[in-house]
Amino acid sequence: MTEILDLSAVELGRKIKNGDIGVREATQATLDAIDNSSLNAYITVTDDEALKSAENIQKGIKDGSLSSPIAGVPAAVKDNICTKGVKTTCASHILGDFRPPYSATVVERMEAAGAVIVGKTNMDEFAMGASNETSYYGPAKNPWNEEHVPGGSSGGSGAAVAGGQAFYALGSDTGGSVRNPAGFCGITGMKPTYGTVSRYGLIAYASSLDQIGVLGKSAEDIAAVLDTIGGRDPQDSTSVDTDCGTFLSSLSGDIRGMKIGLPEECFGEGVDENVRKLVLEAGEVLKSRGAELHSFSMPLTKYAVAAYYLIACAEASSNLSRFDGVKYGFRAENYEDIRSLHENTRSEGFGWEVKERIMLGTFALSSGYYDAYYKKAQQVRAAISCAYDEAFEKYDLILSPVSPDTAPRIGEKSSDSLKKYLSDIFTVSVNLAGLPGISIPCGFAENGLPVGAQLIGKALRDKTVLGAAHAYQMNTDYHKMIAKRGAK
Repeated sequence: MTEILDLSAVELGRKIKNGDIGVREATQATLDAIDNSSLNAYITVTDDEALKSAENIQKGIKDGSLSSPIAGVPAAVKDNICTKGVKTTCASHILGDFRPPYSATVVERMEAAGAVIVGKTNMDEFAMGASNETSYYGPAKNPWNEEHVPGGSSGGSGAAVAGGQAFYALGSDTGGSVRNPAGFCGITGMKPTYGTVSRYGLIAYASSLDQIGVLGKSAEDIAAVLDTIGGRDPQDSTSVDTDCGTFLSSLSGDIRGMKIGLPEECFGEGVDENVRKLVLEAGEVLKSRGAELHSFSMPLTKYAVAAYYLIACAEASSNLSRFDGVKYGFRAENYEDIRSLHENTRSEGFGWEVKERIMLGTFALSSGYYDAYYKKAQQVRAAISCAYDEAFEKYDLILSPVSPDTAPRIGEKSSDSLKKYLSDIFTVSVNLAGLPGISIPCGFAENGLPVGAQLIGKALRDKTVLGAAHAYQMNTDYHKMIAKRGAK
């Protein structure tokens, strides 16, 4: 069983197609790993549904109707992505036992390709956090050291993949929420270009920033899944036509002549020395394969965190107004009229982090403060996008750390909002500009925890990003290293 769990999604898919491993066998191994784990990576596990699905998928593979590289491969879905009839909570008390009447487009596409969905993963409440500590269901734990966080907000997805409890997982990335847990958990995680993957069925946090992404063991895994879930969706007006379906086949490992920029601001003060060293070494590996490295300055990035949180919180204050105790989810027991129903339900149903961000966003949008805060943040966003455009006139990719340091201990930063927000300092600008970004494991710090390197590309150049990540992984084995598997 252990040997099965050590495979990547693409490797397992090949073995299933060749008849070396059965779909039910792989599914049962995954469910056993979840059942025997203390990582708290899942909120809901769909044991019976997964095993039943495995039987049907095996038949489809045998008769040739299912030919996807990931057909029969067990996968997980973040708990803010709708799954028909399966509890979807956003890790919040306010959604209670909510079971959507429909599935997200990405889930439908996964199922059509033969994916076995084993459950819904833990996360920061409504995707608000970078540590998975704001979950109503308790924090997920880092498989490399369970005293540390797995990152967030897709922390459960990161812990599940790194801990052998899913071969790949879907997450959502609003300001780094796929790349951050991928970096902290020593796996590969990608946020594609905004609009290349449908957001239909993703419960919104900040609509102009949210993007569904993928966490897997390798760039190959990410490419195979994006081939499956990407592309235009008429149910999402922000989705775009792309060349999805050719990501995996385009991975050649040839990056000769590629120009990679290293922003000086991402390697200076505040960055852990281990992180700086390992990310720069990752750059040297890419250089050894024919890429060119160039140092440059992007001073506007220092304003990214402030702009991001103003915009994200403003959009959240609007998006989360629908959770009022009337239509679905949790409803307060004690109320006198409709106003007190709303107030009591939201006060009791939302956690502190969510309430804090709603208040900040409402303030930024309020009369007299809109121009000073929200409008100014949008102007900074436009300036950051222009700065990236200028950089990509010279460079094909940008290389930076995913986070300034390794995964903190559980509880270490939970009481300090500034420290929590600064953990996203190298990732949020990618969402502000709508660019593709990937986190790849590039080594381990002295404390034994993984470090992630981030590659950022020009909009719609997702193939370039994946190609460089794949080239790096052809020369290194960090993505093949296995975390110890915690037992209950």
